[in-house]
Amino acid sequence: MEWLDALSHLRREGSPGVLITVVSVRGHAPRDAGAKMVVGSEHSWGSVGGGTLEAVASRRARQMISSGVTEPETQVSRLNEHARNDHGRQCCGGEVTLLLEPMPARPTVAIFGLGHVGYELARILSRLEIRLELADSREDQLDPLRLAAITDGAADVAVHHLLLGEQLLERLPRGAHVLIMSHDHAEDFALCDAALRLPALGSIGLIGSSAKWSGFRRRLTEAGHPASAIDRITCPIGLPGISGKEPAVIAVSVAAALLSCFSRSPEAAPAARPAGSTPSGART
Repeated sequence: MEWLDALSHLRREGSPGVLITVVSVRGHAPRDAGAKMVVGSEHSWGSVGGGTLEAVASRRARQMISSGVTEPETQVSRLNEHARNDHGRQCCGGEVTLLLEPMPARPTVAIFGLGHVGYELARILSRLEIRLELADSREDQLDPLRLAAITDGAADVAVHHLLLGEQLLERLPRGAHVLIMSHDHAEDFALCDAALRLPALGSIGLIGSSAKWSGFRRRLTEAGHPASAIDRITCPIGLPGISGKEPAVIAVSVAAALLSCFSRSPEAAPAARPAGSTPSGART
């Protein structure tokens, strides 16, 4: 896989990586300026010269991934017999400068239910550089003309007409944030039940009132989920103190709460629940 395909692969997976580029060469070196490789948490693609040069750069790249570094940095390697490091010596005789550019994982948000609130929420989130998965069992809610204001945004948007939303849940990347707001309480419950069986998901939000959540919690307990797992679901959703029943108001509140989750690494999933409770309008 070439480096550009590798970046696309990591992007689709929702995984972070580091792009390493040879930016300058003095003297003899295994690769010329412009050579690139991509390093992920577990795999790497391409090459900037192999040997000590590449081993040191790859190790630093994985340190950047694990610690969440977002600023690019340079690394100078002298390839002579006097230069020592943990990976031995490389005696080409030259000097190579590498640029290490972090490629953070884009947050993934899956919205189940594109009714009034789901639509407004998707419209807001589509302005961000995220991966947005939209699912509804009602085909008319997914009409391309209706969703034009969403699909034309900065987000990578995928639209799914699914009678069983659980099929999409199982394909979401690690750390994905899930918002359940379908038109049917039975559908909502099935999605909650399925989401709790996927520990790698990030935050899970359910639209509804405290009364709705009380009934769901009882039924999820009866379905065999422990209290610690059920607590992964936030219901009601949104920020406290924002009142109003208009779909756009509810969507702004939910989006604001969701933003606090985006800074958390997917490796930390399941993510902490968004803080606060819902505005009064986010109740069905």
